[in-house]
Amino acid sequence: MAGMNEWGYSTVDGPSTWVERYPMAAGSRQSPVNIETFRAKSDHEALSSKPLSWRYPATASKKLVNPGYCWRIDTDGDGTLLTGGPLMDDVYKLEQYHCHWGCSDSRGSEHTVDGQAFAGELHLVHWNTTKYNTFAEAAKAPDGLAVLGVFLKVGKTHEEMDKIARLLPYVSHRDEVVKITENIDPSKLLPADDNGYWTYLGSLTTPPCNESVTWILFKKYIEVSHHQLNIFRNLRKFTRDEECPCHENHGAVINNFRPPLPLGNRVLRECGSF
Repeated sequence: MAGMNEWGYSTVDGPSTWVERYPMAAGSRQSPVNIETFRAKSDHEALSSKPLSWRYPATASKKLVNPGYCWRIDTDGDGTLLTGGPLMDDVYKLEQYHCHWGCSDSRGSEHTVDGQAFAGELHLVHWNTTKYNTFAEAAKAPDGLAVLGVFLKVGKTHEEMDKIARLLPYVSHRDEVVKITENIDPSKLLPADDNGYWTYLGSLTTPPCNESVTWILFKKYIEVSHHQLNIFRNLRKFTRDEECPCHENHGAVINNFRPPLPLGNRVLRECGSF
C-alpha cells in the first residue's frame, strides 16, 4: 500500500515514517498536539474583539470521496465564510471536511485534551481568500489555512452525520466518489453550545504536513453513535479491483490518526465563549 498512497497509518507507512518522504513532518510547528488545559492562556480580549463567526450554505457539500485513508466531503466554497477570533479580519472559505477515527470508541481523535483521546475528530479545512488566490497557494503560507476541529464522543445518533454515514457504503473502496444530492449542512456538525475553543499555530496532520494551519478546536464535543463509527470503520483503503491487504485490519480504514507532537514553545490560547 505504501507505493499506492505513498503514506498511510500502518507500521510500514505510518506517521513515524512520513518524515523520510515529507521533511516538513519534522518541523517545530507540527500538529496534532496534546492540549494541556493548564497551559492555555486566556485571551478573551484579543480573541473576542472580533468573535469567531462562520457561515455555510446547506448546499455547499458537493461530493463524498474515499481517498483511501478517511472519508472526505469536497465543497463548493462559494458563500462559505470563517472569520474573526484568531483569524482577525481575514476571510477564509471552506475547501473540504473529513474525519479521523479509531478501531474502538476510546481512541481516534488526533488532538487529545490533558492526555485524553476522543472516539474521533472532524476537521473543516478553510483557506485564506483575503491574501491568496487558490487553496494550493494558501496551503504553502504560514497563515494560509484554518481548520475547525470537532471532537466526536460516543453517544446518541447524530442526525446530520447520519446523512454522511448513509452514503458511505457507496464509497466503500478507495477512489470511489458519490455526488451529494441531499443537503448536508456543515454548521450542524459543529457543537451547539458556545463554550469556547482552543487555538494555536500548527500544521496539516497528513502529508506533506505543511506548517500553514491556524487550529481552532472546540472545547465542546458532538455525540455520534457507536453504529455510525462502525460505518466509518467499514471503509476500505484499497480500490475495488485491488487485492485486499488482509494482513492489515482486512484493509479497513481505522486508526487513521497521527499521534500528538510536542507543542514546544508555541502559545496555546483559549477563548471561553464566542
